[in-house]
Amino acid sequence: MGFVLTYNKLLSRSSRGPPVLWVSFKGAPPRGSRTWEGLMGGITMLRLEFDLATNLVGQPLVRQQVMKGLRGFLENANPVKPLVMSFHGSTGTGKTYVSSMLIRYLFQSGLQSPYVHHFSPIVHFPHAEHIEQYKESLRRWIQGNLTSCGRSAFLFDEMDKMHPGLIDVIIPFLGPSWVVYGTNYRKAIFIFISNAGGEQINNVTLALWHARKDREEISLQDLEPAISKAVFENPESGFWNSGIINEHLIDFVVPFLPLKHHHVKQCVVSELIQQGLEVRPDVIQEVADSIPYFPEEEKLFSSTGCKTVASRISFFF
Repeated sequence: MGFVLTYNKLLSRSSRGPPVLWVSFKGAPPRGSRTWEGLMGGITMLRLEFDLATNLVGQPLVRQQVMKGLRGFLENANPVKPLVMSFHGSTGTGKTYVSSMLIRYLFQSGLQSPYVHHFSPIVHFPHAEHIEQYKESLRRWIQGNLTSCGRSAFLFDEMDKMHPGLIDVIIPFLGPSWVVYGTNYRKAIFIFISNAGGEQINNVTLALWHARKDREEISLQDLEPAISKAVFENPESGFWNSGIINEHLIDFVVPFLPLKHHHVKQCVVSELIQQGLEVRPDVIQEVADSIPYFPEEEKLFSSTGCKTVASRISFFF
């Protein structure tokens, strides 16, 4: 049977905006579609690892954590629970880039795949007064799509802006139960993305730099306490008092370190190539120099990572 899309208007129209449309999918996956079932027999993981090593700038800990999580999960035909990863770091350090890359390798249509579901609190959960409706809609939405395809991926962007308590509605889908609502959901992937903890990661990285510890030597143990305090103990965080934390349902916390000047130059080179422009040393230097750095005295780390590189290049041609 073909793949049928059913749109359910589960939220009533509010005076502050249109209703949110939640999409559920019914029927068998279309012939020729691809999720990650069986991909581990080929070279996909090696290609992904090479891509991360080649194109992800200045994030050795991210490569280590992401590959460890994915390899262990995807090579297991019967995982004990879904894979749950939480990305933390300042803007422009690669969180969205990495999540998009993972999805591109796992799904033939990447982020456009019907098995990839991307949530933004600003778009999908904008009004605090509707939180109970959002909870029910989110639960039904995830349940419906996982029932259709157990190997689905769910991306929750800007977790630092999520209403506290909302995300706990998905707890039943994250644990080690064999079935939830009659369906096995243990082959799904959940990725949380957040700027929360970025300032603390930056401060720890700076302190370790002063202690002459190279970023390649920075471990998760160096950063976990700061991330925990900033993200999981913050009343304004989407994870505040969350059962996801209390029940230890996050498998991998992935910290993104602040980027230095030479990392930004690498981003400039990549962007020039992508735009089909001449890779000129003077442009690389000028674009990298135009970005603000911190701390004020030493100017070690980019305040915006590589986020503004693409928009700045046009000023130097």
